[in-house]
Amino acid sequence: MIETVHLFPQLDAKLIELLKSLSPDDWNKPTVARLWTVKDVAAHLLDGNMRTLSLIRDGHSTPPDRGINSYADLVAFLNQFNADWIKAFKRISPKLLTELLETTGKQYSDLMQVQEMDTDAVFSVAWAGEETSKNWFHIAREYTEKWHHQQQIRDAVDKPGIMTRELFLPFIETLLRGLPHTYRDTDAAPGTGIHIQIDLEGPMEWYLVRQENHWEITTEFSAQPIADIQLDADTAWKLFTKALTPAQASATVILSGNESMAAVALNLIAVMA
Repeated sequence: MIETVHLFPQLDAKLIELLKSLSPDDWNKPTVARLWTVKDVAAHLLDGNMRTLSLIRDGHSTPPDRGINSYADLVAFLNQFNADWIKAFKRISPKLLTELLETTGKQYSDLMQVQEMDTDAVFSVAWAGEETSKNWFHIAREYTEKWHHQQQIRDAVDKPGIMTRELFLPFIETLLRGLPHTYRDTDAAPGTGIHIQIDLEGPMEWYLVRQENHWEITTEFSAQPIADIQLDADTAWKLFTKALTPAQASATVILSGNESMAAVALNLIAVMA
């Protein structure tokens, strides 16, 4: 289990501190989220708080306005869903947006503290190929959303603050749980291992290991890996959240051993896209 609940208050406090420090021009700066400005990303974070409080705390939900019969259908629905929210919040001031984020962020963090970690989640982690997920994984996925959207804002305004091992490690550990699904069509002999190293305040290491009928992500592997992947933390978060393409990331990613096997990892997309 990846523990993230204790980090929500800290991450949220850093977000509010960041937003209160922004100049009027900062709010309109573009981000790596392509069409979204800093203000748009902040509005999206508010949407996450308010929808979670409405659904989990208050039991209020609205069914989709269309049939969802595939992953592509779900992504299309979410894209339109998000775009509608962003458009509506164009009329809301940055000051009010920050105040709403401060209020709902505390309520969100309090709600996370009382969740049962081992029960089935209301939503599965679809990018990891799961049809049903445990609540701890769903909550960890929510942490990755909050972390990477805040990092998009920090990247846009050049104000670092959450690229620390304490806050980044749970983020990247959660994302890497999507690698077995990314490799689902990549065959190898059982016992084959791929070494992954991501550097931030020193190396962080994992192994993707082939079992009889599936791949598994782990931190321990005693045999010689067939391939190695090494990248820095800044490249990793952008690559795995679709802010960089594999081709763009190739300038800073080091592949060795069986490079074609290693390169599959660069296709991991740990967001709904």
